[in-house]
Formats: sequence, C-alpha cells, structure tokens
Amino acid sequence: MAGSDRRQTGESGTAKRVPVLLPYPFAGPFDYRVPPSMQVQPGDLVLVPLNRREEVGVVWDGAPDASLPDARLKPVSARLEAPPMRADLRQLIDWIAAYTLAAPGEVLAMALRINALRPDAPATGWRLADAPPEVRQTEARQRVLVLLADGAPRGGSDIAKAAGVSAAVLRGMAGAGLLLPATLPVSPAFARPDPAHPGPALSLAQAAAASALRDAVQAQAFSVTLLDGVTGSGKTEVYQEAIAECLRHGRQALVLLPEIALSSQWLQRFERRFGTAPAVWHSDLPSRMRRITWRAVASGEAPVVVGARSALFLPFPNLGLVVIDEEHETAFKQEEGVVYHARDMAIVRARLCHAPAVLVSATPSLETTANVEAGRYRRLHLPDRHGGALLPQIGLIDLRDTPPERGQFLAPPLIKAIAETLARGEQAMLFLNRRGYAPLTLCRRCGHRIQCPNCTAWLVEHRARKQLQCHHCGHTEAIPPLCPDCGAEHSLTAVGPGIERITEEAAACFPAARRLVMASDTLPGPHAAAEAARAIEAREVDLIIGTQIVAKGWHFPHLTLVGVVDADLGLAGGDLRAAERTVQLLHQVSGRAGRAEAPGRVLLQTFSPEHPVMQALLAGDLPRFMAGEAAQRRPGNWPPYGRLAAIIVSAGTADAADICARDLARAAPHGDGILVLGPAPAPLAILRGRHRRRLLLKTRREIAVQPLLRAWIPQVAAKGSVRIDIDVDPMSFL
Repeated sequence: MAGSDRRQTGESGTAKRVPVLLPYPFAGPFDYRVPPSMQVQPGDLVLVPLNRREEVGVVWDGAPDASLPDARLKPVSARLEAPPMRADLRQLIDWIAAYTLAAPGEVLAMALRINALRPDAPATGWRLADAPPEVRQTEARQRVLVLLADGAPRGGSDIAKAAGVSAAVLRGMAGAGLLLPATLPVSPAFARPDPAHPGPALSLAQAAAASALRDAVQAQAFSVTLLDGVTGSGKTEVYQEAIAECLRHGRQALVLLPEIALSSQWLQRFERRFGTAPAVWHSDLPSRMRRITWRAVASGEAPVVVGARSALFLPFPNLGLVVIDEEHETAFKQEEGVVYHARDMAIVRARLCHAPAVLVSATPSLETTANVEAGRYRRLHLPDRHGGALLPQIGLIDLRDTPPERGQFLAPPLIKAIAETLARGEQAMLFLNRRGYAPLTLCRRCGHRIQCPNCTAWLVEHRARKQLQCHHCGHTEAIPPLCPDCGAEHSLTAVGPGIERITEEAAACFPAARRLVMASDTLPGPHAAAEAARAIEAREVDLIIGTQIVAKGWHFPHLTLVGVVDADLGLAGGDLRAAERTVQLLHQVSGRAGRAEAPGRVLLQTFSPEHPVMQALLAGDLPRFMAGEAAQRRPGNWPPYGRLAAIIVSAGTADAADICARDLARAAPHGDGILVLGPAPAPLAILRGRHRRRLLLKTRREIAVQPLLRAWIPQVAAKGSVRIDIDVDPMSFL
C-alpha cells in the first residue's frame, strides 16, 4: 500500500515499482513493477493485472511498500495513451476519501471514465485522387468532381447530398480510381463562448457585484463568495460576468446545478450572453456524448461546463472558477455509494485549483450563512428584483377557518384566486411536493394500510399507471381489487393528496384551463423540461401543477399566482433541518410569481399559520428566521455550530443489526464535547429488505469526527450480512 514519502523507487538492484490506485473499494493502492522499457509518472493511466483480468488504474502519489519482495510484484501491462489525471484531481480524490471515510478507489471510480479513455475512430470520407485516370465521366460523376475540386475531403453522406448522387456512385468512382479514402478533420466539440458578446444591462447593484466577482477571478487565487439576493434579482446574470472574466484569462469554468432539469432555461440565458451553448454533463447524456465531453474537458476544448454534482470530477486542466447555483439544495448531497456533499467538495476543488468559488442562492443554507458570519466567506447581496419587478404578496389560508369541501384539497379562497387569475389571461401554479395520486391506500373496512414489502413505508398510489409504488426502493405492484388483509371488495380508498389527485381536482374546478404537470416522473429529462418551459413561456399553458422541480430557477413572466396546497408538508418529524428546508422551498416556489410587469401573489394553505416558518414568509423576513434557527442550534452544538456523523448499521435480520449496533454503542468514544446518541431504529427501520439502526456522533465544532470514527468503527467487526455505513455531515435522517 502507498506510504507518505511521495516518491517512486528504483534503487540499484531492485525493481522499479509504483503504487496504482484501482477503481474498487480497496483500502489503498497496490504496488506494481514497472518494466525497464516503460516510463510512468503519478497520474498516468495504466493497464495492470488484477486476479485473472486486467484493469485500468492510475499511478498514484506516495511511496511503494519497500517491504514487499520484488518476486510478489506483478508488472504494469501498458501505459495508456490518455490524458494523465492531474495532481489537483488526485488530491481531491484523496481529500474526499479521507473526509468521508470512503475507500479511495470508490472515489476514483467517480472520476475515472473508462469509456472516455477510448477515443472514437476518426471519421472517414472521400477526396479526389492525386492523378485520376482517364475514365468515362457521367453527369453525376462530374458533379462530384466539381464539388471536390477544392481538395478538401468530405464525408460520403455530405457529398451524396450536395451533389445529388447515390452512395453507389461514390463507390463506383472509388473503384475507378477517381476517389481515395480520406480522414476527415476533427471539428472542435464545442464552440468557444464569446466573453465580449453583448450581455444584458445590469443594475447598479448587479454591476457592483459583478465587478467584485471579476476581481476574484483576476486574482487567480482561492476565495469563497456568497452571492445572494431575492428571487428574480438577476444572480445568474451577475455570475455570468465572472464566467466571462474567466474566459478572458483562458481558464475553464464549472457551474453546478442541483437538478439538471433546471438546465433548459439556464442554457438559453447562457447562449444569449455568450452566443453559444456550454458543455453539459449529467447522467442522461448518451455514452458517446459523455465520451466526447470528457475528452473535450481534459483537452481544454470545453471552456465552460454546466452539470450535476458528478461534473465535479471532470478532468479540468485549467479550472479558474467554480459556481454552485442554488447552493442550499439538498440534491447536492449524494446519499448512495460515496456519501459526499458536492457543494462542500466543490469548494475543496476550487482551493486545490487556486480558483474562486461562488455560492449562489436566494435562501442560503445556515452552514453558508455561518461561514459568512465567521469571516470565512465574503457576501454580495442583491436586494431588489431586476427590471423593477416587485416581490409577490404572500397570504395565508387558515384551513381551520376555510377548509376545502369534503374529499377535496383546494380551499375556496384559493379556488377563487385561481379563477380570477385565469380570467385575466394570466397563469397560475399549484404546488404540492408529493408525487403520485395519494401517499396511502387504506381499507375502510378493516383499516389495513398497504405497505412496501421491502421497507417500512406506505406504497404510493400512481393512478395514471394503475400502480402502487415505493418511493424508497422502487417496488411496484398493481392496485389490488380486494383488500389484501380482509378481502373486502371496493373498500380501498386513497388517503391524502398527491400531485395527480390535485390535477384531477383542478380539472374539475377549471375544466377550460390548459394544464401542465411538472414532476420528476412527468419530466424525465432536460429535453422534456425544455419543452415544458417553452410551452409555458409561449402561453400554451394556463395552470401549472408541480412538485419541488418547479421551485428552482424557472422564469415564467406571465405567472402571477402560486398556490401552495400543503405548506405544512415537511415540518413534521424530528429532522434537524425540517423548518429550514421548508422555508427555503416555500420561499423559492413563491419566487416564481410576479417576475415581470404584473404583480405576483402567493397563497399558502396551512393548519399552522402561527408557525415561525409561516410568519417568516408572511413578513418576508428570512434573515430573522435564520437567526432564530441559529439560536436554537448553537447551544447544543448542532450543525453548523458543531459536527455530526451518522453511523448506519444494516443487516438482513433485526437481531444482527441490533447486536452490531449495541457493540458499537459499547465501544463509542467519550470525552468533553463528544456525545454519541443511540442506537435506535432509523425512521426507515427497514429499507430494501435490510433492517437499519442508527447512531449519531456529535462533537463541538473544533473536534473533528474523522479521527474518532477511524479509531471507533474498526473495533466492531461487521459479520455476515451486516454493513456499517458512515455519513459525515448528514443531511437526511431517514
């Protein structure tokens, strides 16, 4: 395994050896012997034997294990002709592995795109022969000869289309010696954005913020800036000026978005500012496009990349700016595999690349706000909406006083407001952060609730698909005709609303309205989201009905009313950040209203109008609310004023999970400022068929949790089906 000396060995009389990190969950690199004819350096991609197969790995930093005999070393098979992994990306991988306690190879797997290492075969076409023979010329052949007279090779399909001939004509000309095969020149994968392309006129506040960000880019040094401001204040236009400055200096820029569906309108705004689209990176890209984009980033031919959190691991050779848009979004936290927060790791990558990082949000997270207050981050604030638009007027509908009709979920004041909005020719939106038709299916006769067989969760009815589905493990089954418990007929009833049920109710209330549902299962990718945005902007939609996907980043100029069906959703349970997340989400979705000339209005249906979240939204005073949240967390050393790590024990049986969790509790660390809570069943006590127990390690801010975890967890062996997972800085407590 690699040591800490950071040197390659090759002393006289011993084989030259190097550590190679492989994209698997090993504890570290393995040593390999370098053949005398081969030269390798840290970062080189190599092919090495592993068991009975060959794998791609990366020559890693550090000293090989000198105690390992030469005879036990296997040789490096080949050095790959691929861009080496740069030092800053290798350092990021080591940093993430150390911080999250993940195996370095698991982190490497996110950065090592094996399919991108194999370049596509060069495209071929035809050119004129240097000395074409004297052969019979037809009219079709003559058109081809005239087209290729400039000497430039062209693709076969292009020639056939331009000259109006068939592929058979080209093959015949080649057979006659008139044409020769030719490799076509490779065009740049992406056009270069033009920083001098005319951009929108900025307000005084925007111009001042843009100037500060340009200065940060010019400094070519690490810094972190929070760019915050009310929804619609033009934050995107401001940080685009930082991107322009980055391009002027010949460096690359990375923009992270929490939801790739948001990229459709973002890309339009980018193209208006820079004259061309940037490179895009997300999981829905076709494999060939991912390969092209990865290589373009590595070669510097992709100056600007916008992407989901995985774009953080692209091989930028000259990264000069990192932007994290909607930095408060929990979607930046990866919960499976290597558990990391892309916002925090993006800041680390910016530091390793000596580049500024810009955090952007209308509702900054408490973690970011605390860093601003501590002087670690700088803050730039945009207080007003751009173009003179006013913030929407927010009102509360107390469902205790004006409840919906029996079996319905839209209160009379909200129905009236929507009707008036549609009558004026304006657009309205209904928001409910719950997919499907209903969150629970209940038997009216015996009270049986249909539960997932793999999880402690109710199955959600999706009536359009005639299915019940678990939103945690993906299990689906048909809606049964009889109660599974008592066998009663026609006794199953949907309990509570989902977005499909609200759509059904809206259709009954507003039959003439043109409706569009925006949810993750109705907008499966960026293209569907782009088409939805186009239809809304073209006023082909009257009533938008959406989940949290509608809350972020959209600009719908004709939308003047937002109705929140259940503003209390998200406040229940013991989640540390429940109130913070709810106020952020509702503020963001409220910000979709009134973004142009017509004033906006927001109505929140709630059973708890006195709740601090509702009062903060009503008063438009989020800073005061966040100050209250901070005051509650600070005395108990809760994040961000303390550190937290979750230890999740899972096993095939409850007994096995209980035994391991109990043993961990007995071995738990103790000391001043250190507290271990649990073990206790996780809120999702069974997930995907595995029983789960949870412990929480909480420390004062100045006490790092990683050394405590490294000393603690190995004391307990995970036997049989037992698995111990660690989540440093948990965002979810399910």
